Amino acid sequence: MQYLIDGLITAIQLLLSGHPETYSAVAATLTVSSYAMLASLSIGIPLGFLLGYYDFPGKRAIRTLVDTCLAFPTVLIGLLVYAFISRRGPLGEFGLLFSLTAIAIGQTILALPVVIALTATAMESLDRQLRLTLLTLGARGRQLLWTSIWEARYGVLAATMNAYGRVLTEVGISMMVGGNIKWHTRTITTAIALETGKGEFAMGIALGLVLMSIAFLVNLALAVLRKRA
Repeated sequence: MQYLIDGLITAIQLLLSGHPETYSAVAATLTVSSYAMLASLSIGIPLGFLLGYYDFPGKRAIRTLVDTCLAFPTVLIGLLVYAFISRRGPLGEFGLLFSLTAIAIGQTILALPVVIALTATAMESLDRQLRLTLLTLGARGRQLLWTSIWEARYGVLAATMNAYGRVLTEVGISMMVGGNIKWHTRTITTAIALETGKGEFAMGIALGLVLMSIAFLVNLALAVLRKRA
C-alpha cells in the first residue's frame, strides 16, 4: 500500500508544480470532449425530440436501433472511424488520422445515441396534453421544439451528464484514431493506461485525480443549472 500513498503524494506535487506533460493531456481531453459534446448535443437533442415527440412508421425499429447503439463498444467505433479516415478510406484525403479532430468525431458518435435515447425518453414522459396546449396557443416549429425541451429539461440534463461521462472516460477511440501521441493527441485516459503500464503510478494517479475533478465540476455545474431551472 505504501506505493499508492507515495504515488498520491507525488501526484499532488505534479499537479501543483504545473507539470507540462500532465496538463498537455488535460488540455487535449478538454478540447476533444468539448467539441464532441457540442456536436452531439446539437445533433442529438433535435433528433431525440423528433423520436420521442412524434409517432411515425418505423419509430419502434429506429428506437430499438438507437437503444442498441448505447452499448456500442468504443473500440468498434474507433475501428469504424479509422477505416473512414485512414489513407485508404473515403475521407483519407483530409488527413484526419491521429489528430484531435479524429478523436472528437469518434466521441461524437459515442455520445450521440445516449443523447438521442435519453432525450426521446424525456419527451415521451411529458404530459400528452402539453402538445395540444402548445398547438392551441399557436406554437409551431422552433417554438414547439424549445418549449418542449424546456419542459423536459431535467431529462435533457441527465442525457448531457451521461453522454459527457462516456466521452470523458473512453479509451479505445482515443487510442485507435488519436495514436496517443505525446504533446499532441495524448488524452487523460490514454495517458493513464500508458503510465500505469510503465509503472509510473504517480502520473497515473495525478491524471486520475484530474479526471475525477473534471467530472465533479461538470456534474456540479449541471446540478446548479438544474436547481436554478
